[in-house]
Amino acid sequence: MKIMTYEEYQSEDKTMHEKRNEEIDQAVLEIIGEVRRNGDEALYKYAEKFDRVNLESLTVSEAEFEEALQLVSVDFIEAIKTAKANIEQFHRAQTEKSWFFNKPNGVMLGQQVTPMDRAGVYIPGGKAAYPSTVLMNLIPAQIAGVPSIYIATPPQSDGKINPHVLAAAKSIGVTAVFKMGGAQAVAAFAYGTETVNKVDKIVGPGNDYVARAKKWVYGDVAIDMIAGPSEICIVADETARADYVAADLLSQAEHDEAATSICITTSRNFAQQIADEVKKQLALLERREIAGQSIQTNGKIIIVDTMEEAFALVNTIAPEHLQLMIENATDHLPDVKHAGAIFLGNYSPEPLGDYLAGPNHTLPTSGTAKFASPLGVYDFMKKSSIIRYTQTALLKEAKHIETLANMEGLGAHAKSIEIRRKS
Repeated sequence: MKIMTYEEYQSEDKTMHEKRNEEIDQAVLEIIGEVRRNGDEALYKYAEKFDRVNLESLTVSEAEFEEALQLVSVDFIEAIKTAKANIEQFHRAQTEKSWFFNKPNGVMLGQQVTPMDRAGVYIPGGKAAYPSTVLMNLIPAQIAGVPSIYIATPPQSDGKINPHVLAAAKSIGVTAVFKMGGAQAVAAFAYGTETVNKVDKIVGPGNDYVARAKKWVYGDVAIDMIAGPSEICIVADETARADYVAADLLSQAEHDEAATSICITTSRNFAQQIADEVKKQLALLERREIAGQSIQTNGKIIIVDTMEEAFALVNTIAPEHLQLMIENATDHLPDVKHAGAIFLGNYSPEPLGDYLAGPNHTLPTSGTAKFASPLGVYDFMKKSSIIRYTQTALLKEAKHIETLANMEGLGAHAKSIEIRRKS
């Protein structure tokens, strides 16, 4: 794991992180066009091409749900129940209500909050199964009141969906689960097929092809965010334990080879202890090849002179996950301007947020925490402005409206008001 100074990090060439967007986009646009033209036929074709499976149906059957429930352990079901309760409790606090207020002359203004009709949730497959992502993405939609919630996830080589994913979906009450992955799943949700309903919003993480597909269909359908590889940034002082810090850095590195793990500290001696622990623990990991590539390419321990410099760097990075493993961590919360989720203290590790604490683990990445937020109930709600004027109230303001409309050269706007004023 690289140990470097703040100045070395600032001058580092970061062009290696640029994606092959042009190459990816060419493939993605071809897939989107094929799904729009040929619907289900295209989805079956891409399942055979990319997932190496000949599907009999795109939709998970009730029998498959029941089979999945028999295959998972009692401990898993209990863990899902606990996580579900915590996630529901946290997200209920995000619920927004319609509001109205009255002004003189019978004027009423307000905002009406209503849920979307249909949401599509993408659940990644491939390197791992993610039942926790099912909970994190479906529960906010359900609390928002979305009546139809669908899942898309790639099938396994046997044509089935991972049983843990199905058990998690069943515990919430999903409308349907579709056996489709990649850009083709995004296209199906965006435009609909004979089997798949068009949705209002697509949420959930995925690989580069999923992310670029979401970018291209945005506008025809809403999306949550364009998520990049997972990231963790840990600010640590010598009150932290090096083995804890190393374990938390590796918890993100094992996601995939492009994941980023950064630690910021004021102590070169402590930095070396962390690097030694990372090397030691990495050798014991089941996913050590993936984590090792991530650490080698994107793993950094950055030495700064002061905590002020540390937080300036944090706000520049705007990490997906930020852990403050420092003395009086809560006192430093005002120093953080940009982060997806903030974990305070030595006993609030990032995996706690991934699985059980309650806040959402679908978070802004690649510096987008500077303007984006975690997935929440608000992502599945929309707002309508309410305006009601009486005749008296309108006539009182008529001349002002006409003046502004005429100034902008919009005579029909002015006429709409004038015709009422003169009558």
